[in-house]
Amino acid sequence: MEKIRHDLRLSETITPFGVGAIVDVRGESLIAPDTSWWDKKYAPEISCERLLARLGAGVLRQPPTHAGHGGVKTAALLYWRFPAWRFCERCSKLSKLTGKKKGKWSNTCECGGLLVPMRYIAICEQGSHAQDVPWFMWAHRGREASQNESVRFCRAYKELRFERLSGQGEGLASLQVKCYGCGHARSLAELVTKDALHRDGIHCVGRQPWEPESSVKKPCNHHLMATQRGATGNYIAERISALDIPEERPRSAEIADKIRGHVYFEKLVADNGGPQAEVIAGWIATEFDVTPETVFEVAAGDEPAADDVLLDLKDGEWAAFLKKLEGERDSTGGDFVVDGWSLDTTSGPGVLVSRIAGVGQVRRVREVRALRGFRRHSAEADLIAADLGPDRRRFPTYPATEMFGEGIFLRFDEDELARWEAHPDVQRRAGILMKRRADAQWADRLDVPEPRYIALHTLSHLLIRRLAFASGYASASLQERIYANSDRKDKTAGILIYTAAGDAQGTLGGLVRLGQPEKLIPLIVSALDDADVCSNDPVCIESDRQGSSQLNLSACHGCSLVSETSCETGNRLLDRQLVLGGGNVIGFLDTVLSEVRRVTVKG
Repeated sequence: MEKIRHDLRLSETITPFGVGAIVDVRGESLIAPDTSWWDKKYAPEISCERLLARLGAGVLRQPPTHAGHGGVKTAALLYWRFPAWRFCERCSKLSKLTGKKKGKWSNTCECGGLLVPMRYIAICEQGSHAQDVPWFMWAHRGREASQNESVRFCRAYKELRFERLSGQGEGLASLQVKCYGCGHARSLAELVTKDALHRDGIHCVGRQPWEPESSVKKPCNHHLMATQRGATGNYIAERISALDIPEERPRSAEIADKIRGHVYFEKLVADNGGPQAEVIAGWIATEFDVTPETVFEVAAGDEPAADDVLLDLKDGEWAAFLKKLEGERDSTGGDFVVDGWSLDTTSGPGVLVSRIAGVGQVRRVREVRALRGFRRHSAEADLIAADLGPDRRRFPTYPATEMFGEGIFLRFDEDELARWEAHPDVQRRAGILMKRRADAQWADRLDVPEPRYIALHTLSHLLIRRLAFASGYASASLQERIYANSDRKDKTAGILIYTAAGDAQGTLGGLVRLGQPEKLIPLIVSALDDADVCSNDPVCIESDRQGSSQLNLSACHGCSLVSETSCETGNRLLDRQLVLGGGNVIGFLDTVLSEVRRVTVKG
């Protein structure tokens, strides 16, 4: 084992350098093993009951940290060398053997040249497994090799070379692996064709590079494909985060309890849709200011299925924010401090002020981020858990970090939003992304792009871009959390923009101070004005096919996109027209700028 000391930010140990990730460190290609390899005494436990309640049984542990210079006994994470096959940059010798120099492990060849990791590895198309390409086996396969006995029976394991051919251009055809024992050579262009490894008889070993052979309980029958070790598809992390807040019950749950406790509720259930049911349901509905349909749903026992962990977490957060907005100055202390503001006396464009139901200055918030597992090749591949140890089923360990920060919360008026999104042109515009999400294999993991989600998500991006100028924080350090779902029992319509740091006990207040309505309203107007004209217009505003998998409409880097680490959906499901209007579409805030400009001209 070779000890290489390299500092990582705490957040990087979840992603992009988390369990299963392939990373380059000081000329080495390394892979992070699962949490069963961690030294638990150096990995402190993190408490977040809300997150664990959704993940199930287990424990959240933070990777070890240290301050100052790393020493021999400093707590650290273990990384495995992967791929094991390397070639010498001086003599081009290809091998997976590691030599020693003066009793220490060395990353240099016998000739003194530096050993460089091979560019390609093998990934399982469905099982999310990874392994080395068996270069000696691969170099002695192929159509020509099958007809030559000297090639088929070659045992010159130390005579393999990785070479570049002159006069073949810069593509894979110019790279070859050649055996100087039998003289057979193969171009890397033969490696990347469809089912190339399968045709050569190279099969998936059914495990991760750090797992022993004894860990394989059953063979993996899925095909392998060769891919560059740095390809983004080699590691698709499934991360989940939760705000550490007092868990508040959603309003629908409280009303359901009141309905069940009503003196006539048992008669309603006993009548079971009989002639008196309508009358009784009407009495109960009038008393609690709900619809008779809501009463019947409670009587029938219809409860929303909590099949989406993130939506379930957001429901509790939404209820907690609404509770905070009912007050004003928050003096409770703790890790969730929010000052609520009403816009009743705030000056500004009437259209904008009427559509914002409340603002929260999030003075302190604690966020816990955990890694559930990862996939390889595609989002449809099998999920590999972050803990592959013997206790993974009973009590798994999830890598997690806690972040402390500040933010701004915006709640939008539900009636205004529902009235706007019921417009046929708005529904038709959002339906474009609805269809593309349904047609894409992996896009169902994204939020449902109903009109309110697209509009609030785009507005969040516009505000992040503007806040980066005014708050003192870089755009990449700002995060978003969108609460926009009309299918839940408690409809949500809000935005949280926050910044959090895991390397300090909080942040500096540059963002939360801008949450005061008299400062926030001008910022929103400026954000809308920034996006009114894009540098790529008229191409951008007239487009409905932008972004990854064409999951953006009128949105590009010139107007709406932010750092992908800041966005919940990786810069997808965005459209300026549903915010500002355009063509035949009415934007949610389409008359704000015209009102501002009209007042300015009069002034």
